[in-house]
Amino acid sequence: MFEQYLKRWRLTVDGEAFVSLNGNLLPVRQGDTPAMLKIAQSAEERAGNQLMAWWAGEGAAPVLAHDDEALLMVRAQGSASLAQKVAGGRDDEATRILCAVVARLHAPRPASPPVLVPLAQWFEALWGAAAAHGGVLEYSARAARALLAAPRDMVVLHGDMHHGNVLDFGACGWLAIDPKGLCGERGFDYANILCNPDDASALAPGSFARRIAIISDAADLDRHRLLQWVLAWAGLSATWMIEDGLEPGSRLEVARLAAAALDSGVHAASDCRNPGL
Repeated sequence: MFEQYLKRWRLTVDGEAFVSLNGNLLPVRQGDTPAMLKIAQSAEERAGNQLMAWWAGEGAAPVLAHDDEALLMVRAQGSASLAQKVAGGRDDEATRILCAVVARLHAPRPASPPVLVPLAQWFEALWGAAAAHGGVLEYSARAARALLAAPRDMVVLHGDMHHGNVLDFGACGWLAIDPKGLCGERGFDYANILCNPDDASALAPGSFARRIAIISDAADLDRHRLLQWVLAWAGLSATWMIEDGLEPGSRLEVARLAAAALDSGVHAASDCRNPGL
């Protein structure tokens, strides 16, 4: 799998290959430069590779070479992580770093972007789940439909912005990896921050309100609309977890927090047709 790229791009192996949700990866070096060779295993990840190249190192890891299937990017060498910052009581700092990276990714570029997936296409799974399960998912679907019907500030989206997808590149700062290649309203890219880096921190007392305040200020986003995006995204994320046979409890709780903050009348999903939702 990797051999043709090792030869073509004159790479030397610099670690053990591994598999992630985003493809097959191999630490390598190109000359003196530590790099990561990634082979995409889905159309979504191939689109993400093209987007990484389009960003050209501005907000995202610099790309050294790429083709339709493979991506060679500079490897993060910094020792810090945003998840560690959160665990160490520096959640506010981590949130501001994520907002700064998102802003860089959303900045206008002179070149046309690669082919992108409309955000509305991603939300299609939510409609059926809301009809089947009711409860807070209905509120998520309602929020998503309203947002998608009247979008604002359309940009190229990362699509999976969270603490594990922004890495420490030392002198180059914090940079993103593993985009999904979407286009849509910029507020969407901030919603997933509220669900991460783990359930405990996302649902810690006071964390939700504090993060909403920080993101609204740092990203210059309307608080009400940001809460709508969080409600919509958390419902979609819960839907995917249900489809995969996973327990969606934390995502549903984030959705409830957003719904309560919007004063929508959702309280502990007491009106759910399915008690689990």
